[in-house]
Amino acid sequence: MMGSAKRGLTAKDLERIHGEHVTAMYRHGLALLRDETAVRDLLQDVFLKLAEGRVDPGDLESERAYLLRMIHHGAIDRLRRDKVRRDHVEKTPEEIFQSSPDPDREAFRRQLERALDQLPPEQREIVILKLWEERTFDEISKICGISLNTAASRYRYALDKLRGFLRPTYEEL
Repeated sequence: MMGSAKRGLTAKDLERIHGEHVTAMYRHGLALLRDETAVRDLLQDVFLKLAEGRVDPGDLESERAYLLRMIHHGAIDRLRRDKVRRDHVEKTPEEIFQSSPDPDREAFRRQLERALDQLPPEQREIVILKLWEERTFDEISKICGISLNTAASRYRYALDKLRGFLRPTYEEL
């Protein structure tokens, strides 16, 4: 049986689980994700949760069933995050910003597109989810698989950079 969820599993427990279950876990993840790199990342996440005690196996009838359920849930979360990124973050600037007949607004729109392109992808993702998708930081942290504080920090850093990029345009207008 697995160790205490509060303190995490011992190295010996983790080795045993790895030896007994990792092949089944890998195959299950690969069937769901169809991407070896993503499956390896998912396995690492699962074993990290086990090591840190962030999961509570409770009274298990089947350790393998529990571990496969962890893989299933992790894969579904990853697929949802990837879909949100494809649907919302990887939009072209033309899909996010509509052209304007007003020359000043159009100039600002083009500058904003260029400024967003200059942000690191992880910051651009947060800004688009926050401003254009109107997601909360809690939702963003779940979508991106990051902590709430990381989401808020990336947003703050991105806004600071955007202000710097856009200040000359704003002052010119």
